[in-house]
Amino acid sequence: MPAKKYRVTLTKEERAELKGLVSKGKTAARKLTRCRILLLADEGAEGGKCKDAEIVAALGVSRPTVERTRQVCVEEGIEAALNHKRPYQRRRKIMNGEVEARLIALVCSDAPAGREKWTMQLLADKLIDLQVVETVSDETVRTTLKKMNLSLG
Repeated sequence: MPAKKYRVTLTKEERAELKGLVSKGKTAARKLTRCRILLLADEGAEGGKCKDAEIVAALGVSRPTVERTRQVCVEEGIEAALNHKRPYQRRRKIMNGEVEARLIALVCSDAPAGREKWTMQLLADKLIDLQVVETVSDETVRTTLKKMNLSLG
């Protein structure tokens, strides 16, 4: 196995603080788990540090969690590692005002030949055929119509 890139070395004060949090047990479970990971991964501990596989087995967490916790601790500090938040990934909106206007025009137009009325899937497919959007699901069409208080009925 390659040498570890991120090595955790805690000071006595940091170690005492983490042990205090673990012994109280009055903190969020995720934070307590991260405390335990850092304590087990600490290279400055008396008994030596544990390997990632041992930490995974002892705490029942995944290897990426152990690696990520060590990395954040080394790069950003203990506080960031304990309170690590998952990155919020906001998706780009597919339906902007122009696309919504085209959708309304479609809904108000006659249904395709052989159909009595538009379905959500037909509308989604037609928007793609007209190259108004690259991709769109029938659910996105439905929620957009609902937002605009329109119905196909």
